[in-house]
Amino acid sequence: MILHELIAYDVLRVIWWLLLGVLLVGFAVTDGFDLGSMGLLRATARTDVERRVVINSVGPVWEGNQVWLILGGGAIFAAWPQLYAVSFSGFYLAMFAVLVPLILRPVAFKFRSKREDAAWRNRWDWVLCITGLAPALLFGVAVGNVILGVPFRLGEDMRIYYEGSFFGLLTPFALLCGLVSLSMLLMHGAAWLVFKTEGEVSARAARYGCIAAVATTLLFAVAGIWLATGINGYAITSEIQPAGPSNPLNKTAVVAAGAWMANFKAQPLLWLVPGLGLVMPLIVALGLRGRREWLALLGSGLAVAGIILTVGAAMFPMILPSTIDPRFSLTVWDSSSSHVTLFIMLVCVLIFLPLILAYTSWVYSVLRGKVDPVAIATGQGHSY
Repeated sequence: MILHELIAYDVLRVIWWLLLGVLLVGFAVTDGFDLGSMGLLRATARTDVERRVVINSVGPVWEGNQVWLILGGGAIFAAWPQLYAVSFSGFYLAMFAVLVPLILRPVAFKFRSKREDAAWRNRWDWVLCITGLAPALLFGVAVGNVILGVPFRLGEDMRIYYEGSFFGLLTPFALLCGLVSLSMLLMHGAAWLVFKTEGEVSARAARYGCIAAVATTLLFAVAGIWLATGINGYAITSEIQPAGPSNPLNKTAVVAAGAWMANFKAQPLLWLVPGLGLVMPLIVALGLRGRREWLALLGSGLAVAGIILTVGAAMFPMILPSTIDPRFSLTVWDSSSSHVTLFIMLVCVLIFLPLILAYTSWVYSVLRGKVDPVAIATGQGHSY
């Protein structure tokens, strides 16, 4: 037996689809509180020391959290090359709009406290705030466009042609998804700040976090109702070949009303996933009001996971629909890498992902505890 045949091709495809979800959730949960806490920087911190408290709450870990974004991009490139090609070529300007704040953010972290000048620090504080808010909004807009479908087509030679524009991505539903993402990550950032800070900073974070948590539930509910009643989904109409060749042109598909709800109707247990996204933000609000830090942070992480996984549960097996012709849509079954590639990559993941998790856990363990404003004011033991 050839080694890669130990795991069937269709099983490997599902495993990698699940791994992609894990990596996206990992990025949203870890780097999400970085973005959210920086988005709340101007609201939760009034003095220079308070702002340094907020910055230092994520200072030791934000760079490590970026690993999840790199892993996600690498996984898409290796496991779903056609998805990577459509996304990174068609969404070029949108990707650039996301990358600019992600590039400016580390510059702001490093430069902000290099000078004592108040105006200098104030400008970099605004950069940190904006570079926290903008990606949080744009990531949600991107997810909204994935749900709606993307204007691309495939030639007979599998060449990809993207026929959309940047401003065409800013539809009402996509912007609503952006607001869901923004409120979700602000809630997550507030829960982190309450967990890592004390005093007025923590109190302000709790107040804003409660507002963001309630907004998350309301916006997510509105998006769900809109998706169920006003957004057409995509469904495969030809025979599904889970272990078939990676060629989207071998299938037929249609746009159908309510198609994104089909998986939930077929598997009622899946309703637990959006249930997390609806209920957990309210648990976060209760945790923040009662200053139950662990409850708020855990609930926030579960809410983030529930909201992101809801999209995957609704769309499976679709991963990127085409609005030009449903036949061009990319699915789990027809747009993956080869059997051998998926197997080799899975072996790599099984080796290196536990190492990353162990190292990350160790870092958070070593750096546990509240940020001390006295230590910051006296210049002891903090990075920024």
